[in-house]
Amino acid sequence: MVTASTFMGLTFSVYDLMRMGQFVIAALLGGVIGYERETRGQAAGFRTNMIVAVGACLMMQMSLLIPEMFRTWGVESVVRVDPGRIASYAIASIGFVGGGAILKGRGSVHGLTTAASLWIVTGIGLAVGAGLILPAILATFVVVTILFFLPTFVGRFVRRSTRMTLTLCLYGTDITVMELMPVLQRYEAFAIQPVGYEHNVDSGMTTFVFRVRGSEHAGWSAMASSLRQLDGLASLHMEEAPVP
Repeated sequence: MVTASTFMGLTFSVYDLMRMGQFVIAALLGGVIGYERETRGQAAGFRTNMIVAVGACLMMQMSLLIPEMFRTWGVESVVRVDPGRIASYAIASIGFVGGGAILKGRGSVHGLTTAASLWIVTGIGLAVGAGLILPAILATFVVVTILFFLPTFVGRFVRRSTRMTLTLCLYGTDITVMELMPVLQRYEAFAIQPVGYEHNVDSGMTTFVFRVRGSEHAGWSAMASSLRQLDGLASLHMEEAPVP
């Protein structure tokens, strides 16, 4: 083995220096993806992705060194060494970290992209640890392209469906759901379905609940402003609806 240098009494070979360089490469590639997540305000951002990449690189290096560590064991040994086990568990265990980045609302789930980025960063770190530098760089380029440029394309050409719960409280009116529906159906960009009705005899307050579905660019604010002109309107409330 060719000696490269000695530092503080420790001798490093060329292969040792190469392995240390892999940590730097893994940190840089993970940091590129983490930078995009950081700019979007995600908790798993710059530092998290760098740490995940370096950790995955270390685990892959350990996996590759296992056969070397136990090379003196003969075929008669009852112990069987699996060099891929550490790397496989790195992929499986990152699911716990990714799960912590996912937030579920009433009608939507947030953080899936961040969880997926942590998963691919783990794969990139493993690839660097295995010496597959070029595939790791290409994978990072593809992922960064998707994260930075695909949202613009999706926002321009894809209209996402949004579900909201609309609650109208009317005071001093005898209007019924059937009479109110034609008013709501004027907003053709929305699919509106009545799901609740309540009338308080003492106060004379009537509450209507509707499930409204439309694209995120359908004009929600304009509809809310128009509904505020209803006669006898006491309150108007809109919130994210559960996905049926």
